[in-house]
Amino acid sequence: MTLDRIVVVGASAAGLTAAETLRREGFAGTLTLIGEEIDPPYDRPPLSKQILSSAWDAGRLALRTLDQLTALRLDLRLGVRAESLDVAGRLVRLTDGTAVPYDGLIVATGVRPRRLPGQGAHVLRTLDDALKLRDRLQPGRRLVVVGAGFLGAESAAVARGLGCEVVMLEPAPVPLAHAVGEQIGRVLSLAHREHGVQLRTGVAVAEVADGGVRLVDGTLVEADEVLVAIGSHPNTEWLEGSGLEVADGVVCDEYSAAAPEIYAAGDVARWFNPLFGVAMRIEHRTNAAEQGLAAARNLLNPAARKPFAPVPYFWSDQYDMKIHAYGYLRGHDTVEIVEGDLQERTFVAAYRNNDRLVGVLAVGVSPKVLRPWRQAVATGGV
Repeated sequence: MTLDRIVVVGASAAGLTAAETLRREGFAGTLTLIGEEIDPPYDRPPLSKQILSSAWDAGRLALRTLDQLTALRLDLRLGVRAESLDVAGRLVRLTDGTAVPYDGLIVATGVRPRRLPGQGAHVLRTLDDALKLRDRLQPGRRLVVVGAGFLGAESAAVARGLGCEVVMLEPAPVPLAHAVGEQIGRVLSLAHREHGVQLRTGVAVAEVADGGVRLVDGTLVEADEVLVAIGSHPNTEWLEGSGLEVADGVVCDEYSAAAPEIYAAGDVARWFNPLFGVAMRIEHRTNAAEQGLAAARNLLNPAARKPFAPVPYFWSDQYDMKIHAYGYLRGHDTVEIVEGDLQERTFVAAYRNNDRLVGVLAVGVSPKVLRPWRQAVATGGV
């Protein structure tokens, strides 16, 4: 089929990279990029770090300049959401009442934060979210962070640096144990306690209440501000009734294809990664860009499609800890400290599943140290 009109729904890292790749690979037809936010595409990882701490101003987040966006010759639709998809008619219907026809489609609609019952809590996904929370983080104010994952932990670290009193609530016995293992989860947790965070584990929050949050046992944990960081929902509701398979994301094959001439990329895509032999959905910045590129290439060149088989990568900054990880750590059954000292928080940990190396995580070491380990993960080393 001739592709004269391609629509990319989602104008963050995955969608923008897909659009750029389409132009770079020679697509000269109509290219529509649809984004829910008013702002042109911007980077999200700094929101919980440099933006929240005021180390950066908002202007530094822009992924591309206005001239660079103009050079892509986009039909750029910002401040509007996709409302529904008509696969048979090849139409994307928008909330402003318009319908955009397509010959090829890339879904990159990302995720949105999970919320708790009640009003007044912050979430942290957009620039507006970060700026609103930043304005409230004044010395002496009490912040309750619900959820001790990477987003909650980064935000807690920034708030402590700004002089806030911080309480972090986590239902699991050990924060991040499901992702990095119990031993390393304990070490990372200790860093927060050493910096004055009141970390309470094994507690479940029922709702946001006046003056704080209420636990399931009825206890009120007082707060001036509340940040809810309990995960996310893939933005797939607009695909209901379209015929595309949706199950914790847009279900795709190893090429990131959801249907003929329809691909998905970034946080919203659940695809089969042949390198690890499992379906996965990755909410990391690097994966978004890499998958946007791969989806665009596969859409344009179906006869030369290549499986999308990356070694996922993520990083996190918490206090003086620089955390880097490669691979799919959730699939591990053993963790081994292969370099450094765990208690000194300067180490490299190897993650294995059935004796196969599936990931590596480092704290306090140069990313260069991880390069051979990343290669070992990519080649199925042990």
